[in-house]
Amino acid sequence: MTTSTSPDAFSTDAWMRRFVQTVQTTKDRLTSLDQEVGDGDFGINLSTGAHSTLRHLDANPASRSAPAAPLHAAATAFLDEVGGTSGPLFGLLFRSLAVAVADAAAATTPALAAGAEEGLAAIRRVGDAAPGDKTLVDALGPAAQALRTAPADTPPAEALARAADAAWAGVSETARLRARMGRSSYLGERAEGVPDPGAVGIGLLFASARAVVEDLSTRLD
Repeated sequence: MTTSTSPDAFSTDAWMRRFVQTVQTTKDRLTSLDQEVGDGDFGINLSTGAHSTLRHLDANPASRSAPAAPLHAAATAFLDEVGGTSGPLFGLLFRSLAVAVADAAAATTPALAAGAEEGLAAIRRVGDAAPGDKTLVDALGPAAQALRTAPADTPPAEALARAADAAWAGVSETARLRARMGRSSYLGERAEGVPDPGAVGIGLLFASARAVVEDLSTRLD
């Protein structure tokens, strides 16, 4: 059985490319969600980051053999080229994942868990968000926990699939929460029943570890 200790056990390049395709496929639905509870620019910003990530990946094909490089490419794209609040926050997560994978010299399950935990901590420091605030933290927190509690020899794709399931559970929870941060916090009851778009983006990221998400509606029903 292939274990997470093998550098070939999981392709971060394929993961990032599937995430790019997922974002492009679901951009309009993400924008629609954000128009209900936010500024309406989340889908556009995430798409900008995805497009820039793909450009960085294609500019350096040799990075496919370095597990941290595609994550660094995503971090650069989102931190340097995406506006709004979401870009830097996703960039912090990608950077933390890249550093952890580089330190381990492979995209192992423990490395991904460490990166997700550090990314969550960084996002909470910068965004001052806590669980229950109806933000992406409500999806990333459960995803990070799922990775942390996965046995070390769990194949990374399997561990990330578990993280995706946990993230989607968090997304569903955000639909029941009243926002305490951002524009949604001013909408009161009008924002209830609508999942947080940033949390949805986290669900899409982890789900993309195994396959492109073609239909967002099936994830939100």
